[in-house]
Amino acid sequence: MTRLQQKIDDRMQRAEQSGLLRRRQKLLQSVGCANRLVHQGSIKHNFASNDYLGLSQSPELIEALGEGARLYGVGSGASPLVTGYSDAHAELEQALCEATGHEAALLFSSGFSANSALMKTLLDKESVVVADKLIHASLIDGLLESGAQLKRFAHNDVGAAKRLVDKHQPLALVTESVFSMDGDLAPIDELYGLAKGNGAWLIVDDAHGFGVLPQGGHNRVDASCCDIQIVTFGKALGCQGAAILGSNAGIDFLVAHARDYIYSTALSPASAHVALKAVSLTQDGERRGKLAQVIEAFKLAAKARGLELLGSQTPIQPLVVGDIDKLAKVDRELKAAGFWVGAIRPPTVPQGSARLRITLNVKHTQAELEALADQLQRALQD
Repeated sequence: MTRLQQKIDDRMQRAEQSGLLRRRQKLLQSVGCANRLVHQGSIKHNFASNDYLGLSQSPELIEALGEGARLYGVGSGASPLVTGYSDAHAELEQALCEATGHEAALLFSSGFSANSALMKTLLDKESVVVADKLIHASLIDGLLESGAQLKRFAHNDVGAAKRLVDKHQPLALVTESVFSMDGDLAPIDELYGLAKGNGAWLIVDDAHGFGVLPQGGHNRVDASCCDIQIVTFGKALGCQGAAILGSNAGIDFLVAHARDYIYSTALSPASAHVALKAVSLTQDGERRGKLAQVIEAFKLAAKARGLELLGSQTPIQPLVVGDIDKLAKVDRELKAAGFWVGAIRPPTVPQGSARLRITLNVKHTQAELEALADQLQRALQD
């Protein structure tokens, strides 16, 4: 056995022994079957998807994908700086700018790639960045690769952020709009004021907020309250890809210097066409209103059964179990009863906070919400 294979085997064994080994599970989601997954021949109620507005299975996006393929083909053929940038990409970028008020946009094939590219392109070893302790792994990886000095403040603690900003005078302040594991909201306006008062940019990863948070009001994210906004298309938009939104100067800099953008095959124009349709479907607020009703209905069902949620106002509704072994047991019981819920363990969340990450969408019915709450109550009492 080679030394590298021995190292791989040892790490896999340790992960399995600690209950932290990750494995893929093959699932089938049939078109037209809202919130149903098939696993090993068994149908499950899906409470683990980030498809908050139910658009991934919508007739509108299915038709848009076919239309995009007929118009542009199924692949971009090259990087954006060679022959991979088309009308489909430009139209999507324009629509995103109109929706958020930013001057310019840049498309990527995934949110992870967008976040990582942004951090390691804008920043270097001479840069200081102040960031919320719970920012996404893609932002952290990009910052580590950039060599920037990363100063992290206690989650959503504006006072702690101010102390770090005053002390270190960073180039950028980084947060998320909706935090993916807790489902809570960042104090965007306060952080933007802090950044502006100290000559820094506020960078907001809006992956779980775009299309979900109401337009206008305290919780919105747009050009009026941040310098850079990252939008991913695989959540509320129900499709594939991501975009960095900002000033013309900032986006031009990324086009010229972001290696992930320069040397990657562009997002397919058909995918851009689908995302364009998805953006248009999120602008009237009807789906967001329906989602808010579903969230409130589930919170009431949970409260009636004594389930202690974290207080999130978003479709991410965490229920902390704590112990990894107990979480595994509850997860098995939920699956056996026909419910597929995200079971999140360290290091994704801190030690002692293993949890069920319940995600809601507009397609969940009152009966499904009540049934899940009943099963959660039984599983946690056993």
